[in-house]
Parts: sequence; C-alpha cells; structure tokens
Amino acid sequence: MSSYDYDLFVIGGGSGGVRSARVAASLGKKVAIAEEYRYGGTCVIRGCVPKKLFVYASQYHEHFEDAAGYGWTVGESTFDWKKLIAAKDKEIARLEGLYRKGLDNAKADILDTRAELVDAHTVRLAKTGKTVTADRIVIAVGGAPNHHSALPGHEFCISSNEAFHLDELPKSILIAGGGYIAVEFANIFHGLGVKTTLIYRGAEILSRFDQDMRQGLHEAMVGKGIQILCHDIIEEVTKTDQGLQACTKKGERLDVDVVMLALGRDPNTKGLGLEAAGVRTNERGAIVVDDYSRTSVPNIYALGDVTDRVQLTPVAIHEAMCFIETEYKNNPTKPDHDLIATAVFSQPEIGTVGLSEEEAGRRYKELEVYRAQFRPMKATLSGRNEKMIMKLIVNAEDRKVVGAHILGHDAGEMAQLLGITLKAGCTKDDFDRTMAVHPTASEELVTMYSPSYRVVGGKRV
Repeated sequence: MSSYDYDLFVIGGGSGGVRSARVAASLGKKVAIAEEYRYGGTCVIRGCVPKKLFVYASQYHEHFEDAAGYGWTVGESTFDWKKLIAAKDKEIARLEGLYRKGLDNAKADILDTRAELVDAHTVRLAKTGKTVTADRIVIAVGGAPNHHSALPGHEFCISSNEAFHLDELPKSILIAGGGYIAVEFANIFHGLGVKTTLIYRGAEILSRFDQDMRQGLHEAMVGKGIQILCHDIIEEVTKTDQGLQACTKKGERLDVDVVMLALGRDPNTKGLGLEAAGVRTNERGAIVVDDYSRTSVPNIYALGDVTDRVQLTPVAIHEAMCFIETEYKNNPTKPDHDLIATAVFSQPEIGTVGLSEEEAGRRYKELEVYRAQFRPMKATLSGRNEKMIMKLIVNAEDRKVVGAHILGHDAGEMAQLLGITLKAGCTKDDFDRTMAVHPTASEELVTMYSPSYRVVGGKRV
C-alpha cells in the first residue's frame, strides 16, 4: 500500500492536466486534479475554442457580400453581439461538462480549488486549507496574459481574457501586439464591424513566421481596412469623456473605445509554492524541465505552457501522453517538438509547418524555393480581391521538403495534412509524383515543378 493519499496529483485543469489525470486514473491509479477556475483550461474556456467561434462569426459579412456574385440576393443583415456571447458561453459550458465527465468516468477526484505545493510530495488545497500527499505531482497550470503593468494606464486596458466577455461590442479598438493573438483579434473585431487599429513595435507582424506569409497577410489586412502601425508602441493610456486615448512613442493620439494588450503570455507560476518544493524556474518564471518533462524535483513533472516550450494545446496533450508512457507504462518517452504544424486563424489564414525560408537559409547551404501566388477560384465570381500564397522550402542537397507555408482559405486544414507529410520525411520528388485533386487550391502544392528561385548562403539567387 502507498503511504501517500494519491498516486498522482495534478495541479491545473487544462488540456495537459486533464489528459494526465484522466488517463492515469483509467489505468487504476488513485488520482486527484485541482483547478481554481474552470476545467478545460485556456484553450477551451478563453482561448482557441471561443476564438475560433468568434472567427466564424466575423466572416459572415464577407460571405453575404460574396453571395451576390453567385446569383444570391441576401437581405439586410444585422449582428447581435449579445447573442454571440450567449451562444459561445453555452458551448463552452458544454465542453467543460465533457471534461468533467471524462475525469469522473475515470474515477479521478475532481477538486474545485487552487492547489499549492508545500513540499515535494504535499499539496495544500486553498479552499479548505487541507493538505494531501501524492507520490507524483504534475503541474499544468498554463500561462496568463502579460498585463504590461509598467504601462501608465494599463488598468484601463483589456487582455484576450476580457475580450470574450465584453458587455457591448465597441465601435473602435486599438490592439497592441504583433503575435497571433493580436492579429487574430484584429481580424475578428474588424469583421464584426469595429474600427480596428493594430500597433506593433517591430517591422512586421508575426515575426516568427515566413516573410511571404507575414507580408501577404499584412497587405490583406490593410486592404480590408485594418490600420497597422509598425515601429511604434503605446506609451500611455488615459480615460476621456468619450472613452480612452492612447498616446504612442511616435506622437500619435488615438481615441478608441477599447485598448487590448496582446503583448505575450507569462507562465502561471506565482504563488504556486515552487520554491518550497525545490522546483526550479527560469528568468521568466517558467518551470525548467528535462527532455521527459521532469522538473528539478524527480517526482514532479510540468507540462504545457507553464514550461514555456511550445505554447500550443496539442503539445500539452502530447506531453501528457509522454508522461503517462514514461511513468506508468515503463516506456520512457520524450515529447517530440520537431515539425509542429500550426495555424494563425487570421483572415486570410496562415497554415505552416517546418522552417521558414529565413530559418532554412541559415541552416542549409542551398535551398530550392517553390512559390505560387494566385487568385482562388471562389474569388473569381465573388469579385473579391484576394490572393493565396503557397510555398515549399526544399533542401537542395537531398530534395527533402523542410518547410511548407500557406496563406489563404482553409490553410490550417491543409497544414495538418502537410504536417504528416513533412514528419514522414517526404521529398519534393514525392510531391511531384502525387496526382493533383482538381479543381482545388491545394493542387498547387503538387504542381509546382520548377523552383521559383534558389537561396544560397542565405541569399536569394
């Protein structure tokens, strides 16, 4: 018999935490999981899922416009923000119920409380002050928006968390940031009829993405009417009789209803008791782990965003399954963070896997770059001025495809399938041997037979 109350105690009810707890409990382990807010974590409650629902909502005005080119007459349309919020809340509640049901069916103890470490094997439950012990502990508490507290007037601003619960749809919004959260919300609010401005300190939005994707999206967003201010930052936000005024470093004074800060996310480790347990963190507060997600304390693991490795929901789930294999199936398994397909649900979308042209140019002596830019078929009758860009990055030495990037409708869906292809190590010759599906946009991926240009020593030739 174990001398501990639990075989496994999980702190955090997000994707990684719930998967760890549910699977361990289904293997017959005595498991408890504690969550201080709602089960489902950032992704389900105030992240990926409600964001994607908002993306769908924001696209309808273009669908109505496009219908005319195909012979449809669409009557006057109106949008009700409160109805969207209510429908979103209902769906999120349903999903949270499924998370709880899965844990309950696996016979895990579900605790609605904050949990903090006392030592390497002891956890204190904040709601009651009770302490429990566990043989192994998993920390999967995720991250939280950086509120940029050094900014004068930051208390008047919202983060992505509050964007999902605004009482009224603003008439105007200023979004600070150039990452995927800022870019996605800029497109969402613009699509819902909000006058939208994006401000970013860098030279181009989405700095970690391929240059063609960044520039193509930037042009598309500006073409839709979104104002993008690069090489600038907000220096102060003040309240006015009309709403808010943001003053920028370049001297701009922007009067808006809402200012949203999307300036990165921080690991959610404050007040967690990590020091008392001996768990080491880095300068950003992220928990330091080894290749197996083990912390500096051998019986304590950390998964997902709290480790600041790759901040994606599927990655946290994958890390959880590797933990299960390692600790409960006698099969030591390292999480594989290589060639992760991802998407930016902007409008148009970006789907990408592997290396950007810039990254690949630094890694390989010579590249072949295959690039196609075209007007998608749907736009021919709708009259919409939009373009798709598809790009394959190939290592010239062995013809292996090391990067694939798409800007356009359903780019995220295509990126998932390209992820399998690149993971399998396919070469450009494999792409060339593959028959096209016609007429589709994705057929361009297998019909680009000649390189658009080469990159030698990091320079296009």
